[in-house]
Amino acid sequence: MKFDFFKRLTAGLIALGLVVCGCDRKPAASSASTQTDIRRDATVEAVEKVIPSVVNIATSSPGFEKRRKYIGPFSVEYDSPTGEKLNTIGSGIILEQVGDEVYILTNFHVVSDSKQNQVPRIHVQLSNGNVYEAQRLVWTTQKDLALLKIKVEPGQKFTGVRFAMDDDLLQGETVIAVGNAFGFGASVSRGILSSKNRRTESGNSQLSFNDWLQTDADINPGNSGGPLINLHGEVIGMNVALYEDDEKKGPGLRFAIPVKQISSALSEFFSLEFSSDLWIGAMFTGTRTPVTVRYVQRGGPADRAGLKPGQEILEVNGQPVTGLVNFNSLVAGSPNRRAQFTLSDNGRRRESEVTLIPMVELLRDRLQAQLGMKTEKIATNNAPGLLLGTGEGLIVTNVETNSPASAAGVKAGLVLVGVEGGDVKIGSLAKATQSLGKKKPGELVTVSFLVPQVVNGSTVGYQPATATLQAR
Repeated sequence: MKFDFFKRLTAGLIALGLVVCGCDRKPAASSASTQTDIRRDATVEAVEKVIPSVVNIATSSPGFEKRRKYIGPFSVEYDSPTGEKLNTIGSGIILEQVGDEVYILTNFHVVSDSKQNQVPRIHVQLSNGNVYEAQRLVWTTQKDLALLKIKVEPGQKFTGVRFAMDDDLLQGETVIAVGNAFGFGASVSRGILSSKNRRTESGNSQLSFNDWLQTDADINPGNSGGPLINLHGEVIGMNVALYEDDEKKGPGLRFAIPVKQISSALSEFFSLEFSSDLWIGAMFTGTRTPVTVRYVQRGGPADRAGLKPGQEILEVNGQPVTGLVNFNSLVAGSPNRRAQFTLSDNGRRRESEVTLIPMVELLRDRLQAQLGMKTEKIATNNAPGLLLGTGEGLIVTNVETNSPASAAGVKAGLVLVGVEGGDVKIGSLAKATQSLGKKKPGELVTVSFLVPQVVNGSTVGYQPATATLQAR
């Protein structure tokens, strides 16, 4: 669905004599076209590589104003809608396109509404000028990153950015900041990489982790979420902050999230545990192709199949792997949850079969092993009158004697809805399952239940309750 926020912004700027364009326009051919154009240096070529993959982002929310209505001698104050209100502007980068779905990475603060504490409407303008409403899929406030998805018309093709290697940074090298500065569309500024690992002691909430990239390239409002690139046109970071000290006069410091933090976040965003509720016991790096094994959990499905860090994933189920999104889709769609991997191990091609385990089965196993409670999926006959969505909760069917669950008073019939703050719900089991799996014997586990309220032998409702159990 298209929106006219960018059209209205463009019209206003044209009225001021300015032109906004997110497109990459080629200069007209000149009579000297056969000669080398001395203007086409490394900076220009790097910008031309990345501009088609940079998007403009705007967020909006319903606007209201206080009005008063008189009914006889009485007056009532109410909120009157005033239409959509523009909240923020920013930038983003295209990661990958799979079919008609385009995945985009930006800063979380660009696509959040801290004042109203709700998800705003997110509008994305691509390099061809088309505007789409985006869905916010997953995010991390700690790294200030968010993953978006838009659906484009069939036949349209967009290219994702190319990332630099995690540590391929040179202090003093030329860098270029690209983004939607002040909402004026594609804007470019050049500087140097001032620091590869700036460690700030500032209390600024945006500067909450170490190893920031610092640059003297201009990063202005609207640049947040755009790429910081090197002269190869590779993304080395994401523009995020301009830090100014009111007590110390100066131009301020510009910061970007380093590519290694982006790589780490994408490994989490696209983990099968979070995206597909399937336990594979491994994480993969997808900022560069081929997709590479980043981490293997001891004793997990990937470990049992012989996967090791550093191996490259060439194919899944006979289909070539073109990126992290494509990889996840191929693995999640494996017949009978058996994924056939074709790997490159130090240049040697080998095959491996990974048997995936549904997260709900893993959670049930851990609940029994660590807490001594046996659970089953909820059905109408074992939880009468329970008003939960499909796939929500697990019902306790048995409690072992002298177990942590029995010591805490847990009984059969209780409905488990949360573990350590993570929902027990199909589609979002990763947090609950992983939090429980990290608990060592003797550590405390907080669980949330719905307790049936029984009157004259019939369940008339459920009361929420919380219990603290000691893992074994």
